[in-house]
Amino acid sequence: MTATSSAPIRIAMWSGPRNISTAMMRSWENRPDTVVVDEPLYAHYLQATGSDHPAREEVIAAHNPDWRAVVSHLVGDPLPSGKSIYFQKHMTHHILDSMELEWVNQLTNCFLLRSPQEVINSYIKVRPNPTLADIGVAQQRRIFDHVCIVTGDIPPVIDSSDVLKDPARMLGLLCEHIGVPFDERMLSWTAGPRETDGVWAPYWYDAVWASTGFAPYQPKDAPVPAHLADLLDEANELYGELYAHRLGTA
Repeated sequence: MTATSSAPIRIAMWSGPRNISTAMMRSWENRPDTVVVDEPLYAHYLQATGSDHPAREEVIAAHNPDWRAVVSHLVGDPLPSGKSIYFQKHMTHHILDSMELEWVNQLTNCFLLRSPQEVINSYIKVRPNPTLADIGVAQQRRIFDHVCIVTGDIPPVIDSSDVLKDPARMLGLLCEHIGVPFDERMLSWTAGPRETDGVWAPYWYDAVWASTGFAPYQPKDAPVPAHLADLLDEANELYGELYAHRLGTA
């Protein structure tokens, strides 16, 4: 479906942590027809799980922790004048098992992957003993399966390595798949913070704030610590099943 003023496209980009999800949000926000939202379910996740993240209390205070109220806005609020695309940056680990998924049926769901080896090695710089729930790939598979069942089709899947190797090609394929024209302005943006950044941005977004586009891909082949080998195996199995569906492989 092509976005119109009466029927906007609401894109949910589902990513695990330690990925290029914020750069992807910058890319879409640089389009004149797009408005974005940054991790709208983060406050619910923090309140429900008790996870000790930087700026935890600030996040809960600044954002509504009632996930049902939040999703009602995500699927129903009209867009500002002149905007026809609503890009929603979602973290898959924010979707708890207790949360129903019917609301995602009203969104155009896309999936952003990253190698679990790279995710884990990045994650342990902040928290040394991640679980499968922390890195989000199991929740990503749950949402993916739900969308497949509801739509009877495979939703678009992109891998961060493919995007970084050729941003124009991969963003072009993604736009084509979801029915919007590719815009060259998605390839670069102005450095610095944005009003749309979550209140947690000062703790996590230094690299994005310094960026003006997608960084060149640099393979990170360091092995994960031995005590996380089982986690890597489990995550790799789920990742591989999603990776097989990524755009640009046909």
